Amino acid sequence: MEVLITGGTGFIGSRLALRYLRQGAAVQVLGQERTTAEADNTRLLQARGARVTLGSVTERERLGNLLHGVDLVYHLAAVQHEANVPDQLFWEVNVTGTQLLLEACLEAQVKRFIHGSTIGVYGSAAAGCLDEHSPLQPDNIYGVTKLAGERLVLSCRDKLPVVVIRIAETYGPGDYRLLKLFKAIRKKLFFIIGSGKNLHHPIYIDDLLEGLMLAATSEKAVGQLFVLAGKESLTTAAMVETIANALGTRIPPFHLPLSAFLVAAILLESLCRPLGIQPPLHRRRLDFFRKDFLFSSHRSATILGLVPQFSFAQGVAETAKWYRERGYF
Repeated sequence: MEVLITGGTGFIGSRLALRYLRQGAAVQVLGQERTTAEADNTRLLQARGARVTLGSVTERERLGNLLHGVDLVYHLAAVQHEANVPDQLFWEVNVTGTQLLLEACLEAQVKRFIHGSTIGVYGSAAAGCLDEHSPLQPDNIYGVTKLAGERLVLSCRDKLPVVVIRIAETYGPGDYRLLKLFKAIRKKLFFIIGSGKNLHHPIYIDDLLEGLMLAATSEKAVGQLFVLAGKESLTTAAMVETIANALGTRIPPFHLPLSAFLVAAILLESLCRPLGIQPPLHRRRLDFFRKDFLFSSHRSATILGLVPQFSFAQGVAETAKWYRERGYF
């Protein structure tokens, strides 16, 4: 079997590629090297036998060349955290890029197309236990364009075997995004902003990879949409306390006002974005302290057969171990 993973130099894509390589699959990766972590992942994947192509899903001719002989495509590439780029770039990559990839997959007669989406499509007005049928109210350009990408993929389900996966907050060995959080907690420089009572429903990387691979083999999954979240939900306060315990430290007991940080984020966005500068603080970064997410696992369990194995405490212990082994603290 030959697998193509777009966004494959990122955290999730690189770990998925490594999993398939261990199983003996031929793996191609389309990705970029915008960060040191992505460059490190490129070298790791090449050393393990993956064929890595640096480029974008917006390059139609390149896509056609990459897809010759490919059986399975995971589309994980996206403009995501960038707060210093115009909205048009989100549309070009997350929507037009998805359309171009779908067209190329149809021409290449790919056997299955798995689209990585986001829980960001639910927005900030979500309440209660969410599932695949809950109302969608994306509240930023990333969520808006990812929802548009989902709809494009599902519109092709009569012509191409597709599966859409909404991915919850993902963490684990290989994730550099949470390294700053771990370091700040370890140095006792982390403070909770707001009440700390908002809910998260994170998924450990191994559990997510299991779900993604089940989506590639389950016949019942074709044409369907799933939310993949972890074994348990917990508050922001409980999350950071669990991380602190794993690091043998404590977090300061007082909280900082969310409203003041929101005002600062809006101001910094308005000043930095026209200059093409990534603001040090922006509203999406504050989502960690203000959005509530709790998901039903019924659909992913009954159709995909996914049963997450890692508690947050177990996942954090493995993540902290990985950071320590690499000398990050």
